[in-house]
Amino acid sequence: MSTTTTADRVEIAELFARLADLLDGHHDDIRSVYATDVVVRSPRAGELHGIDEVHAYIKRSQVEGEHTQHVHGDVLVDGDGDRTQATANQLVYFYRDGAPPHRTSGLRSACTAVRTGEGWRFSELRISLLWTREA
Repeated sequence: MSTTTTADRVEIAELFARLADLLDGHHDDIRSVYATDVVVRSPRAGELHGIDEVHAYIKRSQVEGEHTQHVHGDVLVDGDGDRTQATANQLVYFYRDGAPPHRTSGLRSACTAVRTGEGWRFSELRISLLWTREA
């Protein structure tokens, strides 16, 4: 049984909201989401090690004129102490200014969150692509 407090669960769930904000363009907020030694695994990026490598990938993967809106739901948090597991479903809408989405993807995110001196941060993120629909 998990001993993670309600306050911890709220802060960990909030990481997904901050992650969405980060991926949707607020790239300089990366340290409010990831631990310095984070490992990210995703279908597009492969395996990235460390916050600097993740930050560089996010910046270079931007497509001129294309925007995203990341939406997380079904967040589950389970863990003990200063390390916990969290999962969430994610919908990603790809769109251009003033136009409806031209692509939508469904993802599953599985994370390890750790308590740091600055609060909870993701130390590992595994993203699985479940489906994609082109408009």
